[in-house]
Amino acid sequence: MIRCQPIGVFDSGVGGFTVAREVFRQLPGEEILYFADTAHVPYGPRPADELVRFAFEIVTFLISEGAKLILVACNTSSSLALDLLQEHFSVPIVGVVNPGAEEAVSVSKNGRIGVLATEATIRKGAHAQRIFELKGRAKVFGQACPRFVPLVETGRYLGSEARQASREYLTPLLEKNIDTIILGCTHYPFLEPIIRDTIGKEIALVDPACQTVAQGKELIEKGIVSPRDPRLGKPRHRFYVSGDPQAFVRVGSPLIGGRLLTDVQQVCLDGILDRENQKVVIA
Repeated sequence: MIRCQPIGVFDSGVGGFTVAREVFRQLPGEEILYFADTAHVPYGPRPADELVRFAFEIVTFLISEGAKLILVACNTSSSLALDLLQEHFSVPIVGVVNPGAEEAVSVSKNGRIGVLATEATIRKGAHAQRIFELKGRAKVFGQACPRFVPLVETGRYLGSEARQASREYLTPLLEKNIDTIILGCTHYPFLEPIIRDTIGKEIALVDPACQTVAQGKELIEKGIVSPRDPRLGKPRHRFYVSGDPQAFVRVGSPLIGGRLLTDVQQVCLDGILDRENQKVVIA
């Protein structure tokens, strides 16, 4: 019997669909195993140690379900936990922060780059750190956007509240003469029409999803991760949540297609580190 090993993708909610859609586009023969930690969304206001623990629990679950590669489709988790996850687990793990920072450096002409992200991501400063490694004279301006994720998670990402929030968050960045903005949360590309209306056409918007999946694809092409056997037939994607499956389907269906969300399962990850013998000490 041929064993199917999916690509694990996780986020606090539906934001990771921006990465999942890129998997469908770049790796159409692969199968994804998606986990949305909707019981704990939004991640931004939560303390770092708690968010690191959530990431370890989710990755442990995805690997227990056979994931051969993990895409951390959450900038907050990537900022706080990626290095620890990569040190602890043998399965390849790719985050979204470095791909976004690297693309921003490549497209910015004046080296003045804005970062829209959650509070926790801005506090960590991982985007700025990577940008400075690549271009030491760059100027990076971070802007926390605490209302954006709840607006997406409740399906209100194109309404008047979103427009008001966009103006509030982007006006300070526009005053810094930036020419590039990183969408430093995977939820934010769903707000791109609103953001674009606020900033105009001249400023580049960087969505890290494409380059993140490209890095995962490279691991497959180099033979570090095995490709899915085509004899398995059409991919069967699986979706799991820690919160309410119905709410996830209601909000997520317009974003990724309702036909994919016909069998969303709720799972509780409390105690999974002990059950899977993952004795992790998280500071």
